[in-house]
Amino acid sequence: MSTPSGPGTTDPLESRPDAHASRPELAPGDDQGPPRGPGSVGYGAVFAVREFRAVFAAHLVSMLGEMVGQIALSVLVFRLTGSPLLSALTFATSMLPYVIGGALLSSVADRFPARRVLVVCDLVHAGCVAAMVVPGMPVAALLALRCVPAAISPVFSGTRSATLGDILGEGDAFVLGRSVIRITAQTAQLAGFGVGGLLLAAVSPRAALALTAAALVGSALVLRFGTRRRPARQVAGGGAPPATAGRCPLLGDSLSGMRRLFADRRIRALMLLSWVPPMFVVMPEALLTPYSDGLGLGSVGLGLLMCGMPVGAIASEALVGSLLGPRARARLTLPVGVLAMLPALGYAVRPSFGWALALQMLTGCGIAYSLGLDQWFLAAVPDELRGRAMTVLTAGLMTAQGLGMAVSGAVAEFVPVHVVAATAGGCGALCSLLVALEVRRTVPGPARPEV
Repeated sequence: MSTPSGPGTTDPLESRPDAHASRPELAPGDDQGPPRGPGSVGYGAVFAVREFRAVFAAHLVSMLGEMVGQIALSVLVFRLTGSPLLSALTFATSMLPYVIGGALLSSVADRFPARRVLVVCDLVHAGCVAAMVVPGMPVAALLALRCVPAAISPVFSGTRSATLGDILGEGDAFVLGRSVIRITAQTAQLAGFGVGGLLLAAVSPRAALALTAAALVGSALVLRFGTRRRPARQVAGGGAPPATAGRCPLLGDSLSGMRRLFADRRIRALMLLSWVPPMFVVMPEALLTPYSDGLGLGSVGLGLLMCGMPVGAIASEALVGSLLGPRARARLTLPVGVLAMLPALGYAVRPSFGWALALQMLTGCGIAYSLGLDQWFLAAVPDELRGRAMTVLTAGLMTAQGLGMAVSGAVAEFVPVHVVAATAGGCGALCSLLVALEVRRTVPGPARPEV
């Protein structure tokens, strides 16, 4: 994948008058800068960067804590109410507010220094979880407290993604850094749910929530002392000066940034490519509970089916990131993004447990298309909008996945589950093909990545 800002090419920051002024000085004892050079740098070179190791450690700790907290809150609400619906709402409230945070708070990622945003988001999240530990907290308050971290989560994720470009450079190291974050999230999901189940066998849900709050505080401390202070991107990247930025309403700035992003045909197409395949991919996954019930599987069988996609995602992303260079990954991006839905067509024949597990793992392998997509997106977005763009991208992804789950569940009320899953695969492949064609049409010239 050869891009104008990729390895082995001129860094666009070097041509800006404020380039060197906007870059922070090296921290004492940190003489390892972002990996540079032609071709793929490899995961080892990414982990050689001290700042990235801090980001990785904070992400791992917070993800494990969040997975444990999610299970603990669900169990706590169920024990307080005996209602499966309210217990399920603890999961829904972790996704639904994403669109609010992405639309109304996206400019936070560019208006304030990144390290401050990351630390404050972690501390707010920790405070909300700590409040859940208070005895006698009403269930409505518990659900409301769960909504707050979900609303700021896209701001946190978008800020972190934008900062990876500063930490690792804008070439292949950024792509592999994003890859590590995704792999960690998938791995933490598998490990966190298992650890959470074992932990709740030994301690109360409130004690588990207290551990989650402690993990989030630990993440904030790692980010505070393990990463450098950088100026606000909106100022460093040539945006509004501090006085003007201070008078610009947060909401208006966020909406203005969204309009600029969606007005760009290239960015709009890449966002759709980030959202459409995952929206259809999660549809069969959302139906695994009724599908496994139809096969007569117990909770163990269902749990194994649920592990299929994360396992496939971890394996494929690690292999593609390690074995293929940027150019090869770029060539795979559009085909893999379109073909990721095709394994779901196998549900048309009502596969047995083993075949269904294989279909889920194959579907998870489609996540590898994100490696090339990340570099294209970074190259297309202006630096002063990078934080907002990553925030909107994250919020849109979660919203699209939630919508896909809701649609598949609603249709499955009237249509057999295996038919819905297979249809989702066919429709997803068709819609993704249309988006992929639009992405190809928006390539502005030979300086852009090959597709």
